[in-house]
Amino acid sequence: MADYKTIKGTKIQNYTTDPDNPLTGQVWYNETDQVLKTLIFNPGSWSTGGDLNTGRRDLPGAGTQTAALGFGGTDSVGITNITESYNGTSWTEVNDLNTARQYLGGTGVQTSALAFGGRNPPIATNLGQTESWNGTSWTEVNDLNTARKQLAGSGTTNASALAFGQDPAGALTESWNGTSWTEVNDLNTGRHDLAGAGTQTSALAAGGIPAPTGQTESWNGTSWTEVNDLNTARRELGGKGADNTNAVVFGGNIPPGTAATESWNGSSWTEVGDMTLYKNRPGSGGTTNTAALAFGGETAPSPFSAATEEFNAGPLTKTITSS
Repeated sequence: MADYKTIKGTKIQNYTTDPDNPLTGQVWYNETDQVLKTLIFNPGSWSTGGDLNTGRRDLPGAGTQTAALGFGGTDSVGITNITESYNGTSWTEVNDLNTARQYLGGTGVQTSALAFGGRNPPIATNLGQTESWNGTSWTEVNDLNTARKQLAGSGTTNASALAFGQDPAGALTESWNGTSWTEVNDLNTGRHDLAGAGTQTSALAAGGIPAPTGQTESWNGTSWTEVNDLNTARRELGGKGADNTNAVVFGGNIPPGTAATESWNGSSWTEVGDMTLYKNRPGSGGTTNTAALAFGGETAPSPFSAATEEFNAGPLTKTITSS
């Protein structure tokens, strides 16, 4: 039988405390605790967060798991312009969007976000309107070049964003520089109700319609490249991430609705812990594939859910025992 050194190429080291930055799979002996320990990867799980004040679906999100923003969407009354801010525990209503809408795109962080596109049924037309959030209020800025709904977005501030996809199935991509939108290279496969993650120059597009798809495309700042598909094809899903090498998607509609969650490492998708509730058309927050936020959406039996869930994954230190 091969020993640890033969497999890993290193000896088991002794430490008085656990090492600061162990590698996944590394084994060490903790002299203080007098036990062997190793670092394993925790596939992640979802836990319950604070409910939105207004249950709704068809809304985008911005920010992190503990500092997020949710805006617009559809509630039990109709199309809304409500904006809420999350502090990791509870949601607080803040200043409304100037234009109520559903099926809009959104990017950024809690203090610097962008809302674009969407639809307001009383007008019965798609919108190109773009609004910029400064942490206190929304300001109308220059419109998208092509008005559209059911699109996705990526970006880190109200000065840097990417918008892609549309209904009916479109491949159009536009880039925002803080002042105006510029048309850039299209997606390879036109679609809507897809998830977006990443930044203006390093993004990921996953899932969507027509026909629930698992297709994933990676953006390098210039063009889109098809990469490995999701394990579960779906539409109306949520998603966030750091860039085109680090993202997580969750929920959606196959149909029926699914709670499946998948993590992206730059090459492939891995199934991780399912959501507590399935969610179609949720709002999304988070900046990595180890810490995400899902809020609102359509969850049985509520078509306008207020529920919030928090996803956490990552390395986990485990004591090695003989049993």
